[in-house]
Amino acid sequence: MAEPGKRTVGLFDIRIIIGGLIGLYGVILTLLGLFNASDEELARGDGLNINLWAGLGMLVVGVGFIAWARLRPVIVPDDTEE
Repeated sequence: MAEPGKRTVGLFDIRIIIGGLIGLYGVILTLLGLFNASDEELARGDGLNINLWAGLGMLVVGVGFIAWARLRPVIVPDDTEE
């Protein structure tokens, strides 16, 4: 966590943006895997629901990126040289 009085990048940290996008795609794939898995798609995946497992994996990676950004924030220096 950041020390008191130090400014952090916050929502503009690229890790939060990447984690949010990967998490959003993960939610979409997970929902497709749960509610739109036809027998044809399962046969193409050799019996494995690929959308479901890929979506769950993307959710884990997205949460990991956001946790990384929250636990190790980028500190903005106070004194910038012009």
